[in-house]
Amino acid sequence: MTASSFIRYTSGAVLLGALLLNTACMQEQDASAAIQNAVPVAVANDAAATTPAPPMAEAPASAAPAVSEPAAWSYPGPEPLPGAILPGKRIIAFYGNLLSTRMGILGELPPEEMLAKLDEEVANWTKADSLTPVQPALHVIVVTAQGHPSAGGKYRLRMRHKMIDDVLDLARQRDALVFLDVQVGHSTLQEELPHLEEYLKLPNVHLGIDAEFSMKNGNVPGRSIGTFDAEDINYATGYLAGLVKAHQIPPKLLIVHRFTQRMITNYKNITLRPETQVVMHMDGWGSPALKKDTYRRYIVKEPVQFTGFKLFYKNDLKNNSRLMAPEEITALSPSPMYIQYQ
Repeated sequence: MTASSFIRYTSGAVLLGALLLNTACMQEQDASAAIQNAVPVAVANDAAATTPAPPMAEAPASAAPAVSEPAAWSYPGPEPLPGAILPGKRIIAFYGNLLSTRMGILGELPPEEMLAKLDEEVANWTKADSLTPVQPALHVIVVTAQGHPSAGGKYRLRMRHKMIDDVLDLARQRDALVFLDVQVGHSTLQEELPHLEEYLKLPNVHLGIDAEFSMKNGNVPGRSIGTFDAEDINYATGYLAGLVKAHQIPPKLLIVHRFTQRMITNYKNITLRPETQVVMHMDGWGSPALKKDTYRRYIVKEPVQFTGFKLFYKNDLKNNSRLMAPEEITALSPSPMYIQYQ
């Protein structure tokens, strides 16, 4: 990647401990209680959790509640099982980590203020599209990429289950969905997802996977952009489908972060299943024009099933820019059904 590709490219949040990745793309250090809430591992001690600064949308080279089933299934893949969320509802999610004020809006505000702000956004989206019910959600990072080898040399840190329990408690106050987000570092989805199974088998808990921090080439997270292949995504949907079948629960959602071409490879080989719903999520920040171009180039041109769109309360305002309005985003084609605020 060259500096001309785009200036800022890493997403999510910042250090939850003393270590700050040695890159101009990282946000400032956030010393917090995360270290105490990380899962201890016998091999070594994870000293800090790292999630990176938000990704800028990439410029072109030249520049679980049941819902009503749609009358006719018009999306790729098999028609989902009863109880599927999409496309009957649009999901509005707040992203972050309760242990950090800099990883996203989920942890930036005190819980009651955060939920009140979520209520405001739900109202805004309901006004923008009164025909599509809005489903609130909390999207929490539970495995964070690391800027150092950490336990077993995996460059990742698992949060303690208590934090997930706290998010579930908050979600109950709004009948919200919960998404567990995973940044594998040098680990794999095969290694990380079983640790979350007790939560993923709950009807209102779903999964997010961040290709940016899947470092198959052995690089340090945050210093280059990682990648997931269709094979990785197929493992995730297969794992979720197994839980749906075993526990007789509604279909699971899988959110896949993407803002560059190489973050997802062999998208045509992604298997779509009736037990899961795949959302390719545009995860870049920048001006409205840049964000829409990234959405067109890497989400619309390589369609999978459903689409998502991310908004950054702070980074989208940089360079005298502005936050896109719900009416602008619903007008995109296809209209995103998953909206995330950081």
